[in-house]
Amino acid sequence: MEDELKHILIEDFETQSGFKIKKIELTYQIFGMPIGSSPVILVNHALTGNSLVSGKNGWWRDIVGDNKPIDTKRFTVICFNIPGNGFNENGFDYSLNINLGDVALLFIKALEKLKISKLFAITGGSIGGCLTWEMLAIKNDIADKIIPIAADWKANDWLIANTYLQDRILENSRDPVADARIHAMTFYRTPKSLNERFKRTINDDKGIFNVESWLDHHGVKLHRRFSLDSYKFLNKLLRSSDITRDGISFERKIQNVKSKIDIISVDTDIFFLPDEDYETTSILKSNKISVNNHIIKSIHGHDAFLIETNQISDIFTKILNNGNLLR
Repeated sequence: MEDELKHILIEDFETQSGFKIKKIELTYQIFGMPIGSSPVILVNHALTGNSLVSGKNGWWRDIVGDNKPIDTKRFTVICFNIPGNGFNENGFDYSLNINLGDVALLFIKALEKLKISKLFAITGGSIGGCLTWEMLAIKNDIADKIIPIAADWKANDWLIANTYLQDRILENSRDPVADARIHAMTFYRTPKSLNERFKRTINDDKGIFNVESWLDHHGVKLHRRFSLDSYKFLNKLLRSSDITRDGISFERKIQNVKSKIDIISVDTDIFFLPDEDYETTSILKSNKISVNNHIIKSIHGHDAFLIETNQISDIFTKILNNGNLLR
């Protein structure tokens, strides 16, 4: 079946810091056209996501599928699981000292093993968007189109502060995964989003505010999906995002990029700030890189890239239909 979970073994892997890993297994799923028959789009999932990007239970099923903006009748869509995300994963070594750049390098090596020399596009939201930047930094010609969403090429101080607090909750709480998720939901959304949705209403069955019931629901839901080790590992990867970790400047990292870059920002995102995307866009333009900065207008903050389906659809339809399809 096209969407079954597939496995690929990467052997004798050397991290960017020179640490050697004898073998590491990646899992992935393919949707749409078979490899080799159509242009390939790689989707990098968000922190609580996985490779199940399309289909009935797909987390981005409104965007990826037959006759959807990322049309599986036109494209081969691949989504790798970020190592450690716990999706049908057995025996993963959570003590592995890897960063998000190492994950990007693993994905590149996996694409090589699949005999995919160049992608039509790479996209992803949140940590998936950060991972998209990391892949571009390692291999400047990896794709014709680069589409990071609600993301950045580095973890700024605000993100580091929040992941630090997440880590403290994960280390010290009596219900760590649920409590960390409750905290995370408050900065994935905005005050206006929560205020307009719940309006201080009470859940009569529980005798608590509906906003509290909603937060509890998300905490319980993630606790069922994520182990403590997995959440801590993904949190560590998120804060490690930085394509300049080797001391080479952003400008030098992107100087040979020929890809078309479409940065998608959310105007109310308080996690990955749109102002920083604007600054990145300015730097890219000054270096004669083809770039557009698309703005999702929403009251919902960071999670708007999952909520504002119509706006996302319009943006992707415009991007993917602009010019000829290249293999």
